[in-house]
Amino acid sequence: MIVARYTPETIGVDRHDHPVWEHCEPVRIEHFWSGEPAPASRHAEARVCWSDEALHVRFVCEQHEPLIIAENPVTDRKTLGLWDRDVCEIFVAPDPAHPERYFEFEAAPTGEWVDLGIVVTPAGRETDWDYYSGMTTSARIDRNKLTVGIRIPWSDSIPRPEKGETWLTNVFRCIGPEAPERYLAWRPTRTPEPNYHVPEAFGSLRFE
Repeated sequence: MIVARYTPETIGVDRHDHPVWEHCEPVRIEHFWSGEPAPASRHAEARVCWSDEALHVRFVCEQHEPLIIAENPVTDRKTLGLWDRDVCEIFVAPDPAHPERYFEFEAAPTGEWVDLGIVVTPAGRETDWDYYSGMTTSARIDRNKLTVGIRIPWSDSIPRPEKGETWLTNVFRCIGPEAPERYLAWRPTRTPEPNYHVPEAFGSLRFE
């Protein structure tokens, strides 16, 4: 389970060292999507909190290899195909009764981002490519460490929760050029080929 702590403060997406993060429980991303252990040089953690304005996520990642990023990043609109480079991701299903309806948020070390609405049906996955959440991102690259922030404002699709509510979620990291070893997950999806879109693998996100 991921526990999201409430904070009465407004946290800027670039406030990577805000004291609130020290009170959030780290969620470790230490396995490949398959469930096999990943090397420590690729491990990451995610911490989640929430305010009156938004859901806040901070990733802190080990980074011991060259970044796979765009030469000319575009940050004023979503970047489709971002998942083919280095990114941190969170999937959120606000209605646990319908885990097949969820939202995908990605952020890259360059500040690029993508947000998508997803519905998984027996016939396949349906994607709302035009979905707009108003998400913002930031990133900081230090020696052997990458920090990525994601801020998702409350909206009709991502409604402000009440304390005690539980949603469903999964968090991921893509790192490096080689598939399938580049795909890491908090809750491994254990599919034959890399695939994050497995609602059955989602864990709990509890708001406290």
